[in-house]
Amino acid sequence: MNYTGVIIEESLGDSAVLTKVKITETKVEPITPEHKTPWLRQWTLRTVEISEKDGGTIAEEISKSFDPKHPVWYADFKNEQFHFIIFNAKVFKIDLHHPILYKAAKEYGISIGIPEYQLDFFPEEKVWE
Repeated sequence: MNYTGVIIEESLGDSAVLTKVKITETKVEPITPEHKTPWLRQWTLRTVEISEKDGGTIAEEISKSFDPKHPVWYADFKNEQFHFIIFNAKVFKIDLHHPILYKAAKEYGISIGIPEYQLDFFPEEKVWE
């Protein structure tokens, strides 16, 4: 089963990884103060599809591709079994049958400065049980 997710193009210092995934949709959002990225004018959200066999490789490549001047981002993609949550130089691979690891991913994101409300990738009711 292929993975699907979203990569914000402006989060990448090197966007070459986007040539290695299938882009299925593009949405552009103008920046507001809530985005916490005043150096940008917009976010280009690329909905992507990634083959199951390439998931780990693409996750690692994304983790090395974030903008070095502004590395506080994350990207994620998932299928019915696994959810990759990717930060600068750190990747969480969460087995959806054991979602407790979402807690560690969220805590890590907060620790590097991502606003908590932006870390909306996890089913909270399954994580804190």
